Amino acid sequence: MSMRYTIQEQIGTFCEDDMGMITRVRGRVRANSLTVDKEKTAQSVCLLSAVLLLPYCPRGPLPLLPSPAPALYSALVLPVVLSANYRYPVYTLKALVGATAGGLSKAWKPLYRFLKRLYGPVDRAENLFLRMKNISVMANQIVFLMLADKVLVPKERMTCLYTLMFYNVIAYCVSYIKELIEKEDWTPYVTLTERSQIKHLAMSATKIVLEWTKAVTFVVTLTFMLLVFGLEQGLEHYKPSTMYTVLTWIYYSATEKVFVDMFPTILGYLQLEALENIENLYAPVILRYFTIGISAFFSLILLPTAPWRFLFVATYLNIYLRWKELMQNSGAALKREREILNRYRKATAEEIDRFDDVCSVCLCTMTKARVTPCHHLFHADCLRQCLKTSDSCPMCKRELKFD
Repeated sequence: MSMRYTIQEQIGTFCEDDMGMITRVRGRVRANSLTVDKEKTAQSVCLLSAVLLLPYCPRGPLPLLPSPAPALYSALVLPVVLSANYRYPVYTLKALVGATAGGLSKAWKPLYRFLKRLYGPVDRAENLFLRMKNISVMANQIVFLMLADKVLVPKERMTCLYTLMFYNVIAYCVSYIKELIEKEDWTPYVTLTERSQIKHLAMSATKIVLEWTKAVTFVVTLTFMLLVFGLEQGLEHYKPSTMYTVLTWIYYSATEKVFVDMFPTILGYLQLEALENIENLYAPVILRYFTIGISAFFSLILLPTAPWRFLFVATYLNIYLRWKELMQNSGAALKREREILNRYRKATAEEIDRFDDVCSVCLCTMTKARVTPCHHLFHADCLRQCLKTSDSCPMCKRELKFD
């Protein structure tokens, strides 16, 4: 009996060893076969992808087919090609791409220094051009009006120059009226000092002549506008469309100084909570984004038809230089202020109600507020103004520290 159990145990042990060996051999064969098959499959997918993309060549058959055929072929083939290459990547190609990227990253630093040194004079010339506000703004306006001419009124000629002339007249009238409204000293005389009663004869005469010149120019300009528009004495070849007038006037208003200075006040009247009472910083950024966006939109529309030199000048002046100015001036200032304010979390509605809805700096009600580490609430703009003079809390004078 014991002999029979011993033989059965030995047979079971041999069977288990054989089964384990067979399982290990199968696992190795399966692993090796899967590795080989996967690499071969990846190479086959890469080759097949190249064959399927050959019809897109300029001399291939796809550009010559009728209009529905290229779109249908792209909708059927491109998703399959992308998914197959993502599922079965060629590892040798991946290694080659990695080695190329590593070599380029090593060579990038000296190349970047060389390009920066080469771009230095151009950068200084661009900054000088941007500092000449009147010339740079007028160049932007003329280029955008030319873009609008080609997109909205392609059959008309010289529309941009007439439009810019009329808009400049309107801007002058508005600036003169604004000057009269904001004027505090209406006396025609100039005294020697602020508190003196002795009048400076030459300066007083100059001031009187200057004020009369402004008044006469304003009256002549206003009369000219009435003759052109009110009495229907328009120009023969000046026939802008309504869309052209609206878009060009919005762009002109977003770039002309007299209207740009009014925009923060308009934003202040809107009382947008997202701006947190720093409309004077958001206003130039919003206007820059708008002008860059609409210029880029018109340039893209004209890309197939307009001359490449004109598109290059429009892109350089109205997109690249405007973006550079945005990043250097108004965008950088807004970013700095936002980084300072983001250190202080926004207060919840319950915290504002508990704080009696009043800012301790301006004593006005609060709908949105920032919370200091010492748990005091302030308007974002009020807190920002206080932080310019001191790093202490305006309420408890505790130094504002962050862990």
